[in-house]
Amino acid sequence: MPIIINIDVMLARRKMSSGELAERIGITPANLSILKCGKAKAIRISTMDAICRALDCQPGDILEYRMEEAPE
Repeated sequence: MPIIINIDVMLARRKMSSGELAERIGITPANLSILKCGKAKAIRISTMDAICRALDCQPGDILEYRMEEAPE
């Protein structure tokens, strides 16, 4: 998938655990894990807002687009 989720990067920069972030934003650790590994099909704007507030970052710090290489 060309959308990369960089929550782990921001967690490391903020020296915060996944469990702490999940608690702060009000989602289960399991749902945060689904987001972190890129298996989520969608993310609510309110969830992105909560993540950005908790990590003091911008949405672009969390989401990254990488163009997929075309098969030869």
